[in-house]
Amino acid sequence: MRALRVSALSDDLSGVSLDEVPEPQRRPGQLLVRVRAASLNYPDLLMTRGAYQLKPDLPFTLGMEMAGEVVEADADGAFRPGDRVAAGTRLGAFADLVAVDAAAARPIPPGTDDATAAALGAAYLTAYVALVRLGRLQADEWVLVHGATGGVGLAAVDLAQALGGRVIATSRSPAKLEVIASEHQPHATMPAAGFRDAVKKLTGGGADLVFDPVGGDVFDESTRCIDFGGRLLVVGFTSGRIATVPTNVPLIKGFSVIGVRAGEYGRRFPERGAENLDAICSLAAEGRIRPRVHAAYELADWRAAFDAMARSEHVGKLVLTP
Repeated sequence: MRALRVSALSDDLSGVSLDEVPEPQRRPGQLLVRVRAASLNYPDLLMTRGAYQLKPDLPFTLGMEMAGEVVEADADGAFRPGDRVAAGTRLGAFADLVAVDAAAARPIPPGTDDATAAALGAAYLTAYVALVRLGRLQADEWVLVHGATGGVGLAAVDLAQALGGRVIATSRSPAKLEVIASEHQPHATMPAAGFRDAVKKLTGGGADLVFDPVGGDVFDESTRCIDFGGRLLVVGFTSGRIATVPTNVPLIKGFSVIGVRAGEYGRRFPERGAENLDAICSLAAEGRIRPRVHAAYELADWRAAFDAMARSEHVGKLVLTP
């Protein structure tokens, strides 16, 4: 079968190739799934460079989440061959076939296409853990979402609104913000620089929650427009600079800085992890959240998808289809 593998770490994708490899052999408790769609996430790009916290041994197959059709399953398990499922994989989803733990799989709701199902998991789980589990979002709180046009940022915009938050969305791209304003109607949209005074004026003091997958200058400015008792959620560093903050700043302003690792949260607290997944699946089934697939690429055209991710050309999610 085909698999998109990293055989060497590099900054230019030169160590990535679509290879022919043996089909995976599932273990008891696992499903063998034919991949129909797999969602591209920013950590996938970082892993090709060795710049993500997960550093698998080389070579490894990329891909953190997918949707597809069950080929093999335990006879006494919950799934049967032919069932449509989506699952988080951590690795291995960018391939024709993948073996996944049955406990990590969920049925795809009727009427949901494979690309949308693949786009739901990692981004919305990150948003849910950040906003609900760690951020303790309450209705009518002000939520400042940075990187709002990317996969994770847009999931946070969508989820925060579904839960009653008042969302301020930021992005470097005015054109992308127009898409967000049209399709999701946040309370306000703002540029990703120089937002401090506008946020304070709009909120009457500052944001209650800041969802920050960008870091760098965006983080620095966020510390100046967060309200007393606010929660600044550190989700990632797509800007390339890991920001620092003198401890007297959160002390004087009375806000918390909280690190978000949704996957690790689920591994440390399996029951809560399952509850998180059930919650976002229920919201999706009810039509309260709507994953946005910006574009789907054939697996053979993987480089174009990764280049689009690197250039931040997308609004929402990019998907590969074997």
